[in-house]
Amino acid sequence: MRTVQAGTLESMDCLVTVSDCPGEVKVSISGSGACRFRSSMEAAVRETLERLGVRDVSVDLQDNGAIDLIIRARVEAALRKRMEGGEAP
Repeated sequence: MRTVQAGTLESMDCLVTVSDCPGEVKVSISGSGACRFRSSMEAAVRETLERLGVRDVSVDLQDNGAIDLIIRARVEAALRKRMEGGEAP
């Protein structure tokens, strides 16, 4: 199973971990904004997956106050690393 990450746990950022998940898409959200903004965060993740045509993944989003734009960028960065086959420096 290949797992990649993008982002940090610094304030106003998020850490996105993407791993293989055959047959389905799973989205897990935790962190400071999860209680209040879970539905919009999950929508941002799922819309990014759909836009990039990605299936069969598990996405774990650890939020520390990231805005929608940051969430989408971190998800896309992690997915691109996964597609390229490894971690970027």
